[in-house]
Amino acid sequence: MLNQSFISLATTVVFGVSWAANLCVAEEMLGPIRIAISRAIPLLQAGAQGSSEQRKCFTCHSQAVPVLALAQARAKGFAIDEQIFDQQVEHTLAHLKRGQKEYVAGRGQGGGVMTAGYALWTLDTDEHGPSEVTAAVANFLLSHQQNSNRWRQASKRPPTSGSDFTTTYVALRGLLTFGTESQQPAIAKRAQQVSEWVLKQDPVETEDRVFRLLITALIQADQATIQNAISTLVDSQQTDGGWGQIENAPTDTYATATAMFALQHAGKLTQEHACIQSGIEYLLQHQLDDGSWHVVSRADPFQTYFESGFPHGNDQFISIAASGWATLALSLSLPTD
Repeated sequence: MLNQSFISLATTVVFGVSWAANLCVAEEMLGPIRIAISRAIPLLQAGAQGSSEQRKCFTCHSQAVPVLALAQARAKGFAIDEQIFDQQVEHTLAHLKRGQKEYVAGRGQGGGVMTAGYALWTLDTDEHGPSEVTAAVANFLLSHQQNSNRWRQASKRPPTSGSDFTTTYVALRGLLTFGTESQQPAIAKRAQQVSEWVLKQDPVETEDRVFRLLITALIQADQATIQNAISTLVDSQQTDGGWGQIENAPTDTYATATAMFALQHAGKLTQEHACIQSGIEYLLQHQLDDGSWHVVSRADPFQTYFESGFPHGNDQFISIAASGWATLALSLSLPTD
């Protein structure tokens, strides 16, 4: 059953109130948001640490997204375990170092562009500067599918691995952040190709819409283009405040949290926006008593199962990613102290 106070908040939003009233509602949410984030942090840390202790490889779901969430929570004043955070960044760097020769040769590591792009994003949260390792990874991203106007996703393990929009965003973001001076002409060329491609695309799934918006902001598209990407994502929000991964699918935390991240980070929507308020209510209502969010996986399993310390059994990979995105989205909604 939905908490009656949240139903009241949702009703207020639906029937259209003044900006001042929306601001009042937003202020009432601050306490529950902070509690939700505080409850999620220990589980994200445990899941990330457990994964890195049992597996040498870097993963997007158990390192990248939790690290992004922990970094944003820390920026908003939450205490995190700095040792665990540093361990995850070092784990990520060590993984890239093991594949450095392969990156220099333009072959990369398992996971291809997704691994490379998300790993660079993870390093960026710790303000890791350019190095020989990141230059090698950038070399791979530049040379990979160099005759294409985007980075194509090789695997189909939705929702995190299955969209060319996602692959293209993490690749281009990595290049723009870590590209060397000598790589800049080639990076500019790839960025221009992406700009031309993304303007012609009609996103099909929420993952597409999320990362299309992130790309338009990354390439500094004109305001009309960014607004179109915002509107397309906002218009796909369901009546319960959430988003579904695909058309006619039930809403879930992964799709909702990634949409909320993109709308706040790239779309610059604030908590006073009715769409953001409804999304926050959704995330607060769907957090479980243990502090996690559970999402059922729809990807075919191929990795050997192991317990990372994060709950939900066979759904733990998508659930830790969803919980990380939810924590990140909620943290973005808080004012900066």
